[in-house]
Amino acid sequence: MSEFASRRVMMVDTQVRPSDVTKFPIIDAMLSVPRETFVPVARREAAYVGENLDLAPGRVVLEPRTLAKLLDALDVQPGELVLHIGCGLGYSAAVIARLAETVVAVEEDEALAAEAQRILSEEGVDNAVVVVGKLTGGSANCAPYDVITVEGGVEQVPETVLAQLKDGGRIGAVFMDGALGTAKVGYKIDGQITWRPVFNAAAPVLPGFQIARGFTL
Repeated sequence: MSEFASRRVMMVDTQVRPSDVTKFPIIDAMLSVPRETFVPVARREAAYVGENLDLAPGRVVLEPRTLAKLLDALDVQPGELVLHIGCGLGYSAAVIARLAETVVAVEEDEALAAEAQRILSEEGVDNAVVVVGKLTGGSANCAPYDVITVEGGVEQVPETVLAQLKDGGRIGAVFMDGALGTAKVGYKIDGQITWRPVFNAAAPVLPGFQIARGFTL
């Protein structure tokens, strides 16, 4: 077993399983996807640490525990279409692609998007496509989606994105309040989203997902 493969097993055994993630498809996906190939070369040695990994200013690969617990709560099924917002270099998209039928991954940083598509192709992930566009715009062309995931923190989710969720679908995101955050899953029923807190987590708030604050004198 290669050094990175053994680190991958350790990541699952020390960060994922102890967090009450027991669904076999998620464990299998996280054991199978080589996280080190989806991070900048200079960060590969840190690929398996239990924290968010910086990709670009304000952009991270979510820590393994956060991703695994969020996917566990969302319960992605093999026939489902997933919108993944803020795909970075594509790690989470590659993991989700092993659970879902198709992943549409949106990235507004053109350099990240091009590299993500290259890595996904090299890794043989042929059911995930990277779309370049504003994160707040989602990807309406393939809507509606069964599941929406957000790679990063939010203070609010734009209506543009929520509108792309199928009725009966689920959305997962880490809601930040200052330095503290809560991962929540939203369920869309009759056009309305009901949010349920799932666990504590933290991530930098993505551009466009802040709450607009008025100025007071």
